[in-house]
Amino acid sequence: MKTTTITKLVTLSLLTATMLHATNGDNLIGVGAKARAMGGTGVALGQGAESAFINPATITQIEGTEISFGGTLFMPDIEGGYGAGGQVFFSEKSIADTNIIPSVSIASQINENWFLGAGMWGTAGMGTDYRASLNPLFVGMVTNLQLLSFGVPIAYKTSGFSIGVTPLLQYGNLDINYQAPVFDMMGNIIGSANNGAGLSQDFGFGWQAGLTYDFGEMGVEGLTLGLNYKSSIEMDYDGQLTGAMAPFLNPMAGAADPLFAVTDTLEQPEEFSAGIAYVMGAHSFAFDYKNIKWSDAAGYGDFGWEDSDVYAFGYQFAQQDWALRLGYNYASSAVVENQDPRLNFFNLLGFPANQEHHYTVGGTYALSDMFSVDLAYVYAPTSEQTFSIVGLPFAPITEISNTHSEDSLTFQFNFKF
Repeated sequence: MKTTTITKLVTLSLLTATMLHATNGDNLIGVGAKARAMGGTGVALGQGAESAFINPATITQIEGTEISFGGTLFMPDIEGGYGAGGQVFFSEKSIADTNIIPSVSIASQINENWFLGAGMWGTAGMGTDYRASLNPLFVGMVTNLQLLSFGVPIAYKTSGFSIGVTPLLQYGNLDINYQAPVFDMMGNIIGSANNGAGLSQDFGFGWQAGLTYDFGEMGVEGLTLGLNYKSSIEMDYDGQLTGAMAPFLNPMAGAADPLFAVTDTLEQPEEFSAGIAYVMGAHSFAFDYKNIKWSDAAGYGDFGWEDSDVYAFGYQFAQQDWALRLGYNYASSAVVENQDPRLNFFNLLGFPANQEHHYTVGGTYALSDMFSVDLAYVYAPTSEQTFSIVGLPFAPITEISNTHSEDSLTFQFNFKF
């Protein structure tokens, strides 16, 4: 087979690299420095104003008014490759290796029973950048997807029970740009042309609701259970997914091609979570379970993403003016090998949401009764996946692979009054 034909097929497989890649799928493992330092837990254990996005019912655990603001410095190391028989013939690294994700939370106790808050939370924001690559197979691809949520949590507390609801407004933008080779009738490359629909933006609406129960009302001090539900949020990015997917369609199959149904909708999936927390003096222990319904979400489901089960563990040792936190987070990979080799190309050379293990550490230091500083570090070790692309005429290439690791540092300032 001609080298130019192989080049053309590989090139077309890269045009749909539109998904962002973060940690639990395209979600951060937690929002806020305290939660991230404890493995992303927080469904039952309230950590002040920052807890509103994890479970709005937990803001009933505050006293007075709290304000937290900060951000996460997110640093992925992503590398894609091609090969056969478990060997990689060539690979490239993305130079999109740094991103800032903001977070601002406010929560206030209105009276003995009612609590109100507001927040702006960056849930993810990154992409890949192969412009530095001299390998034409990577087409100078640049992608970027950013998600930002705004919410107003309202919570009510009585007799150990707390219930909270948060209306959510989500802003998202998606941009895909690459240098696509131009071919003549014989399949030879005769030049290149910029391909991109420009930045697409959208707003979507959703909601979440949670509850907690403090067993102190039954004489079991320190034990709390929590539940939370977050609705799906539909986002439409005009011209992005359909434009990028066009080269993937099989003209012979027409509407029978499964990819023919792909639209520009990229829906953030609904989530179900449950948690338990136990506080014993200076020691706090937390465990959360979450199920993320990627397979039911438009866009993600079209590309074969599977539902993800997330298990998070956290520990905190707190003193009057400082605290130490540790955690671990495991999430089953949303990206799995598919029978359709085109989807394997998309998922591994785009933004593979396959990171499973996260180790966390952090702490707090209070400079006064009103002001404190939080730090959290999250490390995700190197994850590797290799999928078959047998069925695409890539001889002698039969496999596609991806390796990546992640480091992130979260800082946060807190005010209480």
